[in-house]
Parts: sequence; structure tokens; C-alpha cells
Amino acid sequence: MTKYKLEYLWLDGYTPVPNLRGKTQLKEFDAYPTLDQLPLWGFDGSSTKQAPGGSSDCVLKPVRHFPDSTRKNGILVMCEVMMPDGSPHESNKRATILDDEGAWFGFEQEYFFYENGRPLGFPESGYPAPQGPYYTGVGYSNVGPVAREIVEKHLDLCLDAGINHEGINAEVAKGQWEFQIFGKGSKRAADEMWVARYLLQRLCEGYGIDVEYHCKPLGDTDWNGSGMHANFSTEHMRTVGGKDYFEALMKAFDKNLQDHIAVYGPDNDKRLTGKHETAPWNKFSYGVADRGASIRVPHSFVNNGYKGYLEDRRPNSQGDPYQIASQILKTISEVPTEGSAMKQAAE
Repeated sequence: MTKYKLEYLWLDGYTPVPNLRGKTQLKEFDAYPTLDQLPLWGFDGSSTKQAPGGSSDCVLKPVRHFPDSTRKNGILVMCEVMMPDGSPHESNKRATILDDEGAWFGFEQEYFFYENGRPLGFPESGYPAPQGPYYTGVGYSNVGPVAREIVEKHLDLCLDAGINHEGINAEVAKGQWEFQIFGKGSKRAADEMWVARYLLQRLCEGYGIDVEYHCKPLGDTDWNGSGMHANFSTEHMRTVGGKDYFEALMKAFDKNLQDHIAVYGPDNDKRLTGKHETAPWNKFSYGVADRGASIRVPHSFVNNGYKGYLEDRRPNSQGDPYQIASQILKTISEVPTEGSAMKQAAE
């Protein structure tokens, strides 16, 4: 028998942005456990804004597990929060979202490294040289001595965990970086994004650095905000598509603009201003290779007969990928296709 260190992860009840929480228990198993072997566990919901003090018990239900290479016999256990009677807690968005394994999502998570209350690499007062050389930059003056070490270690931790990490790059502002996660199905993609966020934040503890996910941390200045662009496709979009279907889809996105903005992350009005290649938050647009549109349409999509994937550039870096993916699927379901799994799920 081997004792495994099980790090149970969950999202708390803070709004508008939940925090990741985690605690460890040790359990003995004959071999690396299956998901079904991982027990339910409890926590004090009164300390996470998920229960009153007089009835504070909440339940953690394992839904995914990942190897944790930072610990001997370590496992990261992504959980849903449940009530004692077995029903989903009201903060448990994962349990109620629309999902479809044929829907593929690629999230581009932007963020800032912060040290002593300022973006990593910023001087103690004022600002560094203007934006320009930092995006995909190399060299000490552009990325500093620590950031690349962190993102490289984070990449390896994600790959060790089996997370479908697809890339990293330095972003437009100094101290700003991005990583990409791809998954088939909204729950799978979002699970892996949340666990990747957890691994990054935990890694940064050892450097005395915070991860700042706010979409416009430097306010109304000439410095970029942070997004979490959502690349998406369905089986129908990849295999059938067509211009008529695409145009109907864009009309559905236009009609549901407010529903999308409501779940695409708080303070998006501070980021989606029409500046810095962003679409205004209250106006829907789309365009081929247009970084300033709400939906960027790749050349490959048009050249392939309006088949492939699209990129929604409006979700921001604080957004909950569960809700973002679900809202995209809900809108797509308004343009149903005969016999599609998503049509049946929506009905």
C-alpha cells in the first residue's frame, strides 16, 4: 500500500470572481487510484463564503484528477462543491453548464506577474519603456531574469499533470504573459484551465510573486489589458459549416451580446473600449483576421468553405471558463443542426 497526497481543489463562493482553494489529505491505495476510488471530502463553507456558520458543512466531489509532479505520490483532485444532501451548491457552476464533447475550446490565458504591488519589471515609480519590444520578446531588458524561468517551469508542471497545454509567450505589456489550454468538451477544457491556474499561482509562491488576473490592472493608461480569448468549434462547424450557417451564427451572437458580456469576466468595460485592438464591450462585430472585432474569423475558416474554428476575443483574463464555454454553446444551440448532440442537449 502507498500513501498518496491528494490535493483537493475547488472554487469558492466569492463573487464576481471565485478563488481557487485547496487542502490535502493522505489516503492509502494499492496503486495510482482511479477517479472512482477518490472519496468525498468536506470543508468549512463558512470560511469560503459558501455556507453560514451555523450550518457550515460543504462536500467536495472529485470530478477530475491529475498527477502532481511537485510531490512524491502527489495527485491534484479537481472537485465540485456539493450540499450535504448531494445536490450541487449554488456556487457550483460546473454541475449545470451545457457541455458537448464534440465542442472544442482553446483558451488563451493572459495575466501579469506582480511583485511588490507593481507589474514585474516596472520601476518603483513611473513606467518602463513603452509597449513594443515586450510581445514575444527575448532578453533581460524585455522579460527580466525570473519570468521566463517561471513560465517554463509552469509549462512542465502542466505537461507532467497531463494538462493539454499548447503554448506560452510574453505578451504586449512588460510583465504580462500568456499560456494556452485546449480541450475537447467545455468541462474538460475548463477543468484544465483552472488546474493550470492553480499550478501557476502555487509555483509563484516560491518567488514572492503574485499572478494578477484583473483584465485592466493598470487602469486607463496606454498599457494593455488581459484577455482569455476563447477559440471554439463544434463538429458541425469543423465538418459542414458553410457561409449561410456562419452568418446565422453571427446573428445569434449579436442577439445574445449582453448574455455573453455578463459571464465574460468583470470590468470588461475597462478593457473592451475600442482601444488596443479591442471591440467595444457593448457592440458586436466580426471580421476576417480582425483583432479589433468581437469575433475574429481566421483566413483558414473562410478559405475552407466557412469551416473550422472561430475566436471570441471578448472573454477576459478573470473569466470563469466553465461559464464562458457554456454561454458560447448556448448561443450556438440557437442555430441547431439536424441530429447534433448539442441540439439534443439544448432541448
